[in-house]
Amino acid sequence: MAELITVEDPHDPRLHDYTGLTDVELRRRREPAEGLFIAEGEKVIRRAGDAGYAMRSMLLSAKWVEVMRDVIDEVRAPVYVVEPDLAEQVTGYHVHRGALASMQRKPLPTAADVLRTARRVAVMESVNDHTNIGAIFRSAAALGMDAVLLSPDCADPLYRRSVKVSMGAVFSVPYARLEHWPEGLDEVREAGFGLLALTPDEQALTLDEAAPHRMDRVALMLGAEGDGLSRRALSAADAWVRIPMSHGVDSLNVGAAAAVAFYAVTAGRPQE
Repeated sequence: MAELITVEDPHDPRLHDYTGLTDVELRRRREPAEGLFIAEGEKVIRRAGDAGYAMRSMLLSAKWVEVMRDVIDEVRAPVYVVEPDLAEQVTGYHVHRGALASMQRKPLPTAADVLRTARRVAVMESVNDHTNIGAIFRSAAALGMDAVLLSPDCADPLYRRSVKVSMGAVFSVPYARLEHWPEGLDEVREAGFGLLALTPDEQALTLDEAAPHRMDRVALMLGAEGDGLSRRALSAADAWVRIPMSHGVDSLNVGAAAAVAFYAVTAGRPQE
């Protein structure tokens, strides 16, 4: 059972994991270096635990102690109970959900590890918006994608905003980083995947024409909001695919486009 500790000093060093959560650049450096990430809200904390992430500590406002009682009873990590105003001083924002947990990261698998058993993979290039990362992972989990591969410069899926937007789906879909870009795509192709680049370019096949759901192994490549896939990434693809647009709309937000494309890739997928 976890120890409940009331903390009244916002500078208490035991709250170090939770300091400055709104400082994106600081947290992007600190969290991977210190091997932690922050889970926010009851559902996300529970899902992180269910996914096997070890808890370092929890930070709760008093009214959330009973809500999280079963979790508290199962873990040995300290639980810091604070007033909402103190939580805001520590984190830098009003913690609406009243519950935060610092979780221990796991070692990332290699691309080869996640490709070994996958048949439907999303590949992201330079997606740096944490909201989009979270939305893409949520759609990948909901629509049956098997894994996600990230270019070296993609944002951290375990950053608090990404985890929150995904509602913990980042814990459900295996992911890995490709060490070299776009050369790492050769490893994907060698594993038997057809590389499909999602682009609004009119020269691309529509998803219906490409019929990715009939392919044995598919890697769907997604680019950053606005810029899309780089020329190098497009050149590395086996084919370009697009979502047909109407009413003069030229493209969708990458999160929305990913959801549409994931459905096209997974619908009617071969069964084991």
